[in-house]
Amino acid sequence: MKAVRIHEDGGPEVLRYEDVPDPEPQAGEVLVELRAAGVNHLDIWIRKGLPSVPKPRILGADGAGVVAALGDGVEGFAVGDRVVVNPGIVHDGRITVIGEHTDGTCCELKAIPAAQLYPLAEQLSFEEGAAFPLVFETAYRMLVTKAGLREGEWVLIWGIGGGVALAAFELCRALGARAIVTSSSNDKLERARGLGADVAVNHSEDDVVAAVKEATGGAGAAVVVETVGEATWERSLAGAASEGRVVVCGATSGHSPPARLYRLWWKQLVVYGSTMGTPADFEGAYELIREGRARIHVDSVFPLADAAKAHERLESGAQFGKVVLKIPG
Repeated sequence: MKAVRIHEDGGPEVLRYEDVPDPEPQAGEVLVELRAAGVNHLDIWIRKGLPSVPKPRILGADGAGVVAALGDGVEGFAVGDRVVVNPGIVHDGRITVIGEHTDGTCCELKAIPAAQLYPLAEQLSFEEGAAFPLVFETAYRMLVTKAGLREGEWVLIWGIGGGVALAAFELCRALGARAIVTSSSNDKLERARGLGADVAVNHSEDDVVAAVKEATGGAGAAVVVETVGEATWERSLAGAASEGRVVVCGATSGHSPPARLYRLWWKQLVVYGSTMGTPADFEGAYELIREGRARIHVDSVFPLADAAKAHERLESGAQFGKVVLKIPG
């Protein structure tokens, strides 16, 4: 089969589209003929060696496709079924990720534990199925499981257009919360307003904290979705409401911001760390998608052989939604 692998750490040029042996499903596994794979920032970090993983390694956490064969003991699936992959595997109290801790989904065939597969909803294309799992599962755990988001609350979401940010925005809409979104791109902000964002702020030109206070009548945001780190941390704490919840799942601009501890005790803030999600998180997010309450946003689709171009698109920061690889079937 064809797959996209890395043999060394580096830029998009280290991605190799090459022949690799076909996998065989073991007991409890399903062989999936993948039709689409999502591209996430996780793939970029792994490609760069952050963390460096054993190689060669097939990248990709998200995927959707068709059941090609069943391993011993598998029930509930049949050859030809359309399926979507939950990339988060829970074991020994930890959540590991397909494509980071094992070979991934940027390939034509993959043997996947049956427990990680769900029927792909009829209304979803393979590309849409590959676009939502990691980011929606992550955002659902942040907002619902960790922060306990309630209807009517205000949520500050940095960097609208990114996968987790858009998923968080869609979950806010679905659950009756109100979203304040930011971007340095006025075009992205205009698109977000068209999708229903309550407030959209240019974080490079405008005062985000002032905008949050104005929107919330001076109270601040009940929940802050923090994925950026050093560039936004101080404003996240300043914009949070008294007894607000700040949920952190990443730090793309740096992981050592000024602590600003005084804001934690003055405001009695709660800071949650959150990584990926459990099956319950995946299922909670997927239910909202199946019901049509949360939308999936696909920015662009590239052939599997053009994985390097897909990585370049994601790294450019120009995307609005998920970058997806189409796999020939």
